[in-house]
Amino acid sequence: MQRMQAFIDRPGFGRFITAVIMLNAVVLGMETSPYLMERWGGLILAADRICLGIFIVEIALKLTAQRQRFFLNGWNLFDFVIVGIALIPAAGGLSVLRALRILRVLRVISVAPRLRRVVEGFITALPGMASVFLLMTIIFYIGAVIATKLFAASFPDWFGDLGLSAYTLFQIMTLESWSMGIVRPVMQVYPYAWLFFVPFIMITTFAVVNLLVGLIVNSMQDAHHAEDGERTDAYRDEVLARLEQIDQRLNALGETKK
Repeated sequence: MQRMQAFIDRPGFGRFITAVIMLNAVVLGMETSPYLMERWGGLILAADRICLGIFIVEIALKLTAQRQRFFLNGWNLFDFVIVGIALIPAAGGLSVLRALRILRVLRVISVAPRLRRVVEGFITALPGMASVFLLMTIIFYIGAVIATKLFAASFPDWFGDLGLSAYTLFQIMTLESWSMGIVRPVMQVYPYAWLFFVPFIMITTFAVVNLLVGLIVNSMQDAHHAEDGERTDAYRDEVLARLEQIDQRLNALGETKK
């Protein structure tokens, strides 16, 4: 088991799996081309099956080497689910699962340490992000109620009800055609509408969204600091172990001379 785990932990093994993942991504993209499938469809499907077979062998090796510990690692579970989806027969109502095979590309996250840190930092930021999302929901609800009452009569397609108003405000928050597409036409009927839209953009786009970005950046920095601390601790432990070995050898030499 230890030899198998050592084989799995080798950098070369990880690089090979990463290469297979990228190859599989290219193959799945080629399957969307009718021209390529007409000419080399058999070869493309065979390459896809080979990549899937390699992923299955990798999961089997990890299960054999780690056993119960395999399911204690979140990234192992992630790989297991992604590969498992590809094994479900894509027939009848499950034909949509064929499109989900592209999710195998996400496996590059589990084999790339830098990408894992990004995802882990994002997950760490989720509790703080939940508070910001709650704040944004409150702001959107208040804004949607105000916009519906003010502009529904003249612009029912944009502000006819609470849902339409919320969607329109979301478009405005993303700054997608917000001025010429929505706000200026509204201001032709309601000249002082900018008193509502400009503060809404300032609060949501430039304040709340930047809060989310700040939370994610801080989480990334914390993840990097934690990793640096782990490396420092590991290096210190290694140095102390070597010093202890040197001390033992010196003591042994001293006793021999006596």
